[in-house]
Amino acid sequence: MITKRIIPCLDVKDGRVVKGVNFLGLADVSSPVKLAEFYSSCGADELVFYDITASAEGRKLFTDILTEVASKVFIPLTVGGGINTVDDFDRVLKCGADKVSVNSGAIRNPELVREAAHKYGDQCVVLSADVKRVDGEFRVFAKGGREDTGMEAISWIKRCVGMGAGEIVVNSIDTDGVKQGFDLEMLEAVCNAVNVPVIASGGAGCIDDFTKLFKALPKVDAGLAASIFHFGEVEIKDLKQELRNNDIIVRL
Repeated sequence: MITKRIIPCLDVKDGRVVKGVNFLGLADVSSPVKLAEFYSSCGADELVFYDITASAEGRKLFTDILTEVASKVFIPLTVGGGINTVDDFDRVLKCGADKVSVNSGAIRNPELVREAAHKYGDQCVVLSADVKRVDGEFRVFAKGGREDTGMEAISWIKRCVGMGAGEIVVNSIDTDGVKQGFDLEMLEAVCNAVNVPVIASGGAGCIDDFTKLFKALPKVDAGLAASIFHFGEVEIKDLKQELRNNDIIVRL
């Protein structure tokens, strides 16, 4: 069995880490540099850094903060926000990112996935899909969950994997920040559709939610969360020990 990964997420707005509920009502949390340094030292397997308003504001990602964050972490770093061209991939990778997450940029130009995978390799291209139920269908949303694209999510994800996306982050808008558990139905649909690593995001409220996730869906490779880690509600070392106690393989 593959080792399961635990991944804290830094949602960055105006140079600060923020957190909301259902992608709304953002509250200030901390400095991304301080949090990144903390997570790198306390057992996180990877770290995700999202400049969450770059796409909606039509600007490029903040590279100065990213460079400082990258200099403080010694675990793989995935970066997203305002990634619209192969040049944006290049810029972010040169700042110290290991992988680049693309969402709205791929929706605008799906060929971006193919071009980036061809240049940097599939393992570098992460598709981040913000998904919400609309009229009984899983629908893809753009611009930080603000805009319904009208596209059905599972077929969109399959298409991007076919073009070279090497990993999928499934962000459930329905469960984001609600802390009632991961969206198992949505995640199962994605896992059954693709053969690349799937990262679950949105809904973690306690250690048991991660146990349920990996027990119910062995195909899920990683669990991603923000506020429960940021506010000290769950310590990563405690989470990993409990997963190990439940025969789920993790790196301690």
